[in-house]
Amino acid sequence: MPKPTPSHSDAPHLPRSAPIEAYGNGGFAFADMSHRGSLLCLPDAIWAWPVTAPDEINRASLERVFAAANSIDTLIIGTGTGVWLPPSDLRQALRAVRVVLDAMQTGPAIRTYNIMMGERRRVAAALIAVP
Repeated sequence: MPKPTPSHSDAPHLPRSAPIEAYGNGGFAFADMSHRGSLLCLPDAIWAWPVTAPDEINRASLERVFAAANSIDTLIIGTGTGVWLPPSDLRQALRAVRVVLDAMQTGPAIRTYNIMMGERRRVAAALIAVP
């Protein structure tokens, strides 16, 4: 299995979107690759995402989402194993760029992301790794 480059790089792990095939043990599997840590899945690439807890989710940690907002209709946030209510200012900032925010635990977030991707919807996912 090819190893992706270390996280926090300016290069994506994968220069396209892909369904998430498995998750757990602090990481994810997709496109015959594995990654430890959280992921940011955009329509044109999959990136390492340095977020480890929902309280780290903000405009700065979602900057790539805002930059790609013209190609995204829905952002699914996988919050790990807990429930998180997105702050209203983050919801409003995303709404201002016409992106709907849907937050849920990481497992259901992956299933929803994979279904929406399969339907060729304009979806992105920010997924916090789970143990």
